[in-house]
Order: sequence, then structure tokens, then C-alpha cells
Amino acid sequence: MNDKGKPGVPAFVMRQVSKVYPGTIAVDKVDFDIHPGEVHALIGENGAGKSTLMKMMAGSFDDYTGEIQVNGEIVQLHSPAVAKRHGIEMIYQELSLAMPISIAENVLVGRLPKKGAFIDRTRMNIETTECLEKVGLQHLDPATPVEDISQHEAQLIEIAKALGNDPTILVMDEPTSALSRSEVDRLFEIIGNLKTMGLAIVYISHHLPEIFQVADRVTVLRDGKLIDTQPIGEVTRELLVHMMVGQSVADFACADFDGSTERLRVENLTRKGFFHDISFHAYKGEVLGIGGLSGAGRSELARVLVGLDRRDSGRIFLDGRQIRFSNMAQALDQGIAYLTENRKSEGLAIRLDVRDNILAGLIPRLTKYGVYDEKRGMPILTKLIRELSIYPPDPLRTVANLSGGNQQKVLLAKWMACDPKVLILDEPTRGVDIGAKLIIHQSIERLAAEGLTVILISSDLPELVALSNRVMIMRQGHFIREMVKTECSEESILLAANGEGLES
Repeated sequence: MNDKGKPGVPAFVMRQVSKVYPGTIAVDKVDFDIHPGEVHALIGENGAGKSTLMKMMAGSFDDYTGEIQVNGEIVQLHSPAVAKRHGIEMIYQELSLAMPISIAENVLVGRLPKKGAFIDRTRMNIETTECLEKVGLQHLDPATPVEDISQHEAQLIEIAKALGNDPTILVMDEPTSALSRSEVDRLFEIIGNLKTMGLAIVYISHHLPEIFQVADRVTVLRDGKLIDTQPIGEVTRELLVHMMVGQSVADFACADFDGSTERLRVENLTRKGFFHDISFHAYKGEVLGIGGLSGAGRSELARVLVGLDRRDSGRIFLDGRQIRFSNMAQALDQGIAYLTENRKSEGLAIRLDVRDNILAGLIPRLTKYGVYDEKRGMPILTKLIRELSIYPPDPLRTVANLSGGNQQKVLLAKWMACDPKVLILDEPTRGVDIGAKLIIHQSIERLAAEGLTVILISSDLPELVALSNRVMIMRQGHFIREMVKTECSEESILLAANGEGLES
């Protein structure tokens, strides 16, 4: 069992650490420390150096410079095995669980108990249950395949797996990116319990409200440099944003729209097993928000609205005319575009470059006499790269080599290039840094001001409240409430999404 630390001694210290990639100083003489029983948040825009610093803690590099201490002793973290021996465990944003095998085999990977030459399955189940108890999942059968559990449960199992190695230092990278509000609250309860056990927790997140809820201290990185470390009670959201982006940023608020021109009308739309009798309308220049808990049917509705999934019944009208389509290309031809919530697997061709991704929806328009002429799309490409501040501004850069925020901006540019009448945005800022988030918000405001109808599906309540002119609340496959701007608040949306305050 790892020593939980020495009284008064930090669990982990970095002094003047640096990491250089060819042509780039990713981390430049950074100081960082974490104490037992503390949650220390690490924040910054994509590319600020957070991931590199985290990988240094995990032992991923053997060529860093500077000094690292664990429990007061200078150590060389030149391999993941060495980092684990010193009690450092990582929980990455992308889950590392093997889906086809059982919970027990995932939790105890590399240390399965044996009886002679065979696995001791009785002991395996006991040890797995002990780990699951630490994250409130003791009700799960250790023999259950991971592919049969929810995303939330998989995230907690990732934590249980790390805790099974009895760490002293736990690094959590965007642990709430796929969780609902209630699931986030449950995770924070678990983090509170881990603090009382004396764990030192490094918490990396783009979501500033989470930082204020869970952290004791916060460190800001920008361009690989340490900007500041402060107790969480001595900073404000505005100060943190200023430190991250290097400039002051005013709170975003949606613009008014006249509401005189109906752009989209949906009547009694149904997809059995997912949503039923959905009816709503949206106006030219409006941002219509759709709120609800995970599993309410929001993404399923969006997929039907753009022809990705079939509908069982219902009608869709665009500019007063009923439209019909059986696939996404046909929906796009009629003026409806969709930014998926999963940019890597569904939205982008990450092995292709920025140019090919942004112009992908324009191929029919850029083809004449059977010959595709990408040069005709260059003015649009150049304009969108500039408007969305895609960095680096290189149209030939492979999308896989961009940060998450810049990948998301490329995806938004792809659909903006198509000049749709209705743009459906499904979690448009999930997992992106504050700078990219602000640019995306500004783009939504500009598009709506130019007359585009935006349907915004978001689990980020501050985003939904700030951007939307109206919000429709979805619950268990039904629209249960419409809120005008003056009725919208984080609390009112959350209560409605949970079915509270509704007439019986």
C-alpha cells in the first residue's frame, strides 16, 4: 500500500519543469504542486500545455528537464511504470476500458488474482466489488461486460480501476465530459470522499463552474507558461478567463429577433422507442434551445430532422413548404445541416486536411462536368479559417493534428460553408477550451443575426440560457415545456428537465 504522504509535505511537486518538442516549447519552466487531501485544478486553452504536463506526471517522457518530487523525495518519472510505483494514477478523457471483457477484468487488469495457474474468480469478484464500492457501483455484477453498462458507469469504473492500485496522486482529465448534471454531482461526492482519504487530486477541465465547485486551488497555463496559482476563493470567472486567453471577455447574451418569419415547423414527429408526437416551430434568425437530461431523445430528434435516422410519422415544413428526404445529403440540399455531438467518429474525416473537411459539403457545387475544382472553394475556405480563428491557419494541416477546439471549429466551418437555412448544433462546445467556446458562441450570434435559424442542443446550462431566444425542454421522448427568454435560468431548465414544477 502506498504511503499517503508525510505531514506538511506536498504529495507532488514540479519545479521549473520543461518539455520541448521539435520547434515548440510545450511546457516552459513551470512550477506546480499538490497536497494530500487537496483538489488542484489545472486549466488553460487547448495547446496551453496541460496535456504535456499531465503526461510528464504519468511518466510518458524521458527527456523533460527540471525537478519532480513525490512525498518530498526527488524522483525521475521516465516511464509509466515508475510513475505508478510512486502512486500516480491517470484517468484520461478517452476511456481506456476494453469493452468486450468484464468489469472485473478491466478493474484488475495486470493484477488478476490467481490460484495456481488459474485465475481465482472468487477472489477476483471480491476485489472488484471492493473497488466498485469506492465509487458507489457495488450493485454491479463484476462479470458484466463493460459494453453493457452506461457511459456514466464506465467513467466511474475507470476511477475504480485507478483506485484499485492504491494511488496517492490521482489525475483526472475532463472526467465529466460525457456526464449529465446529476451524474456530475455524484462524481463530485466521490471526489469529496477521496479527499477525506488523503488523495491528492489534479483536476483538469474546461468547465469553469466545475472548478469553483470542486477545487481548492487553481493553476492557469497559457502558451506553455505558468500564469498563476491561486486559492479558488480568491479568483473570479472573469479573472480566470482573462488569465487563460490574455484578454477580458464580456458575458455573452443572445440577440433579439423579430419572430415574424417562420422558418421551420415540425408536426407530430415520431420515432418509435425514442420520441413521440414532437411538434414545434422555429423562426428566421432565432436560436431555439433544446434542453433535457441525457437520454431524453434530443440527439435522436436531431438525427431524424436531418435524415440520418428514419421517422415513423410526422411532417417537416421549411419556409411553409413540406419537405421530404431520406438521407442527410437530401436534407442538406433542402437547407438543413447538422453538427453532430461526436466530431471524431461522425463529423470529421480526421485523417484528411482542413481544406478537404471544410469543403466536403460543397463537392456537388464545386463540380462541373464531372470534374471537382477545389480552387473555386478557396475564397470560402480562407474566409471561414479567418472568421473562426482556426489555428494554425493552414488549410493543408491534417485535422487529427489540431487541438479539440480547432477540430470543432473546422466542423462548424464545414456546415457554415454550405450556407444552410437551418443549422442544428448538437453539443457544439463539448470538450473545447474557453477561447474556442467564445469564438463558437460569437459565430452562432453572427449566424442568427444574418437570418440563419439555429437549433441548439446543449447540456451546458449556462450556454443554453445565454444563447437561446427560447428553450424547449425534452423529457422521456416528449417536449414537456417551452420557456421564453425571461423564464430561462439554469435552475428552471434543470427542474423542468427532471419533471419538477409541471402540472399533473
